[in-house]
Amino acid sequence: MRPYTTNRFAVAPMMDWTDRHCRVLHRALSGRALLYTEMVTALAVVHGDRERLIGFSAVEHPVALQLGGSDPAILAEAARIGADFGYDEINLNVGCPSDRVRDGRFGACLMAEPALVGDCVAAMKAAVAVPVTVKCRIGIDDQDPEPALDALAEAVVAAGTDAIWVHARKAWLSGLSPKQNRTVPPLDYARVRRLKARLPDIFVGLNGGLDTLAAAKAELTFVDGVMLGRAAYHNPDLLAGVDAEIYGEACGVGDVRTAVDVYCEYVAENLARGAPLAPMVRPMIGLFSGKPGARTFRRILTVESVRRGAGLEVIDQALAAMRPAPGAGEGAEADEGAAAGAVEVAA
Repeated sequence: MRPYTTNRFAVAPMMDWTDRHCRVLHRALSGRALLYTEMVTALAVVHGDRERLIGFSAVEHPVALQLGGSDPAILAEAARIGADFGYDEINLNVGCPSDRVRDGRFGACLMAEPALVGDCVAAMKAAVAVPVTVKCRIGIDDQDPEPALDALAEAVVAAGTDAIWVHARKAWLSGLSPKQNRTVPPLDYARVRRLKARLPDIFVGLNGGLDTLAAAKAELTFVDGVMLGRAAYHNPDLLAGVDAEIYGEACGVGDVRTAVDVYCEYVAENLARGAPLAPMVRPMIGLFSGKPGARTFRRILTVESVRRGAGLEVIDQALAAMRPAPGAGEGAEADEGAAAGAVEVAA
């Protein structure tokens, strides 16, 4: 098992986004980034279709399973199942602000119950040999982030957590939607830096608002790890620079076109099993954002992939749009912004 300190860069768990297809594409772009599943409820893992819920490809390693729940015994069993599946880490969600999650007594509302979170982490640690980590907010609603984050951190450290990933915003459980909770509460990186200074021997990672590798590298001066979410999804090509920029290594392909070729091998294998193309091309929509041809690339993937019998020829057609005709200026077919048609994430 690799030491947790090697996880200097991670792609955040994002509901409806970081599915197994997305993770395979991200792995093709970076050999070192730690990848996370979408949050899966512990109860579903214990009683549901495990292969559908938490199955993953061997190429995804290192990959972490994020669980939601608040019952220590059920979380322990779900963690054991995840470890048996081969996950490299089990993470407890203490940051999701959605009503549905709150009604189930897990996610960000657990910031108000640090002792319970500690009990959950202790039970999970006792059940598995892989790292058990926590992803939280700096506080919720009217909590003062100073004592709130410290109380949560003290509880999980005492329980043996291997790392604390902190989304550097409060979560407002009343008055803000999950979407608003990703942007409206102000970022407070300084609060996360103070937590790291207070816990020099504990891995503390920062999440929230980081949208470039330069910004991520700057924060590594103060914390142990950085985690990108929406930026990595909407502009996945930035992951091609992670191995060199963050780790100083040439582990990944380092080239978006080569990564697409690698990913297409995975797509072909799944198409041969009868899987539809559309869910597999969705993580590709943001590739080449800002480059000539990007709009046409996105349109072709979005429109053509849903047609009956769609196959790899759709990806080939979309890639052809990224090859401007001889003499075409750099401004031809210029992109106008983030990936068109992208759905919002319930972070």
